[in-house]
Amino acid sequence: MKIVTAFLLVVLVLSARRGEAAEVYAVKAPATEACNDFYVSNRAPLTPNPLVKLPIGAITPRGWLRRQLELMSEGMTGRLPDVSHWCRPEGNGWIEPKKRGWEELPYWLKGFGDLGYVLKDEWIINETSYWIDAAIASQDSDGYFGPRMNKEKHDLWPNMIVLNVLQSLHEATGDERVIPFMTSYFRYQMSLKSEDLLPAFWANIRAGDNLESIYWLYNRTGEPWLLDLAKRIHEQTANWTEEIPTWHGVNICQAFREPAEYYQQARDPKYLRATERNYAEVMGTYGQMPGGMFGADENCRAGYTSPRQAAETCSMVEFMHSFEMLLKITGDPVYADRCEEVAFNSFPASQTPDLRGLHYLTAPNMVQLDKENKSPRLQNKGCMLAYSPGERYRCCQHNVGHGWPYYAEEIWHATPDNGLAASLYAACEVEAKVGDGTTVRIIETTDYPFDEIVSLTVRCPKPVPFPLHLRVPRWCDAPNLAINGKPVTVSAEPSSYIVIDRTFADGDTVAVQFPMRVAVTVWAKNGNAVSVSRGPLSYSLKIGERWERFGGTDEWPEYEVYPTTPWNYGLVLDAVDPAGSFEVVRKPGKLAAQPFNVDTAPLELRARACRIPEWQMEDGLVGPISSLPSPVVTNEPVEMVTLIPMGCARLRISAFPTVRTDSVTSIGKGT
Repeated sequence: MKIVTAFLLVVLVLSARRGEAAEVYAVKAPATEACNDFYVSNRAPLTPNPLVKLPIGAITPRGWLRRQLELMSEGMTGRLPDVSHWCRPEGNGWIEPKKRGWEELPYWLKGFGDLGYVLKDEWIINETSYWIDAAIASQDSDGYFGPRMNKEKHDLWPNMIVLNVLQSLHEATGDERVIPFMTSYFRYQMSLKSEDLLPAFWANIRAGDNLESIYWLYNRTGEPWLLDLAKRIHEQTANWTEEIPTWHGVNICQAFREPAEYYQQARDPKYLRATERNYAEVMGTYGQMPGGMFGADENCRAGYTSPRQAAETCSMVEFMHSFEMLLKITGDPVYADRCEEVAFNSFPASQTPDLRGLHYLTAPNMVQLDKENKSPRLQNKGCMLAYSPGERYRCCQHNVGHGWPYYAEEIWHATPDNGLAASLYAACEVEAKVGDGTTVRIIETTDYPFDEIVSLTVRCPKPVPFPLHLRVPRWCDAPNLAINGKPVTVSAEPSSYIVIDRTFADGDTVAVQFPMRVAVTVWAKNGNAVSVSRGPLSYSLKIGERWERFGGTDEWPEYEVYPTTPWNYGLVLDAVDPAGSFEVVRKPGKLAAQPFNVDTAPLELRARACRIPEWQMEDGLVGPISSLPSPVVTNEPVEMVTLIPMGCARLRISAFPTVRTDSVTSIGKGT
């Protein structure tokens, strides 16, 4: 109640000088009866897009998100040629097609180029252009491009990544070479015999990426033969519609969405259901843990379902991208929630706080990040957990770069009714055409996900009518809204959109509060372990960190991280009101520029807990939580512990046993 009252006091002191009528209502997804007049979306016969991507550069990120992008440009992604020979021109097949070249360079460009466009960094843009020019120059008369060794193997996979690079180039700059180049390349694909179209494993599994690029081109040219090619690609792709054809983690994150992509052409709801079935099947067994990911420390393996099982960094960024794509295809807000869950909770800990190194695997429960072999408890042998900027983690080292830039490009979308939608909340400015074609600028001020309030200020040269859609997260059941300082009553369910349909004038303000409540989730398939969340953030035990360099160079060091404080705690919860067992503490002062760090975590939860002496490490990994079915009986003393947002914790316990202890006469609230 105090938070709500404070919110209303804040918005009431804002300008209330205008009294234009506004129609405010809630919808499950933006309506698709119309088609946006200003931005490229699906053309018939493809299903219309409820949300339409804005041109790259229309959204200028601010706040903590901008700092992530700046750290990327200063760190490993921005300077990857310093540490990766795959990103150097000498002997590189993407410069000299007769040489070797596969996914590494395209992976890097996919994030590096978009990083430059989002930050408007001319140096990065120019560096990207060097490689793009070479790729375009490599195109043969038959339309093929890139290293010829891949052509000999009929391996289209690395070219799929380059198509994403070219799409971003065109969206950001309008480069006139892209459309004819892609058209020629897809004619090459169309000419291939069935046995030569997608026989290679990665290409066959991940051809949903190829499908997306075909639709991208079709929406800009209307060439009907492209839909014939799309149908062939779908039919040649691994059958994600009826089964999960591979249990490789990155493949799942990247390809589970393929049926929903094809739905746009087939218009059969079974394809949407297939994508959701894929997600539910994977998460129902291997994703019974907080953070939005699932255990696939290369592959999902029967019996390896504990929260100590990890996900590749590649898996995280590909999962985020898949959710961003599905959000535009369906308009369903659940995909924004899933994207945020990964982005805020799992992804930050995959890298060092300065974004100058990463590790291959990240798990919800991991309390020692050393270089030693963990196989077979983790599938791959060798160093998987220590942080390194070098080629130790070859695929993730190059692929990590598109995570935050793609996220920044999807904060806002155009809607079919010539409006705008706030889809992923972050401080930013967006500039877009709305209504009658007037260009408006919306300034979004917020510390979300570390704060509940999102404030919008509209700047426009004249009054302009347009609908503004605000996503209501799935964890929020009572949002509060104010327009020009005046509270507005709105009934909006979780996973919906508030629509404000009005004539906006220069200086109009919209403020929305999404009250965040503590919630406790019980993971029955993992020994009734629990996790704690508040709003979009899950929480982890705060563990002291000792960073020890073990390799690398002074400029690009490699680190192990060891705990300096105990970690083997079980939570003492109120049996009647588990969520009431936690005290929320917000640190005073401004949000740190880099909040995803143990020392700068802006929020804490205080809770009662007991040590569980029998819960120990196994060869540097957390003991399996399933061996400690909750509640665990202990006579250890009750202590107060601190939990911090999961994304701030490199060392973390995020799935906890609960304890029942004889040293406490009652485990009720306040005891």
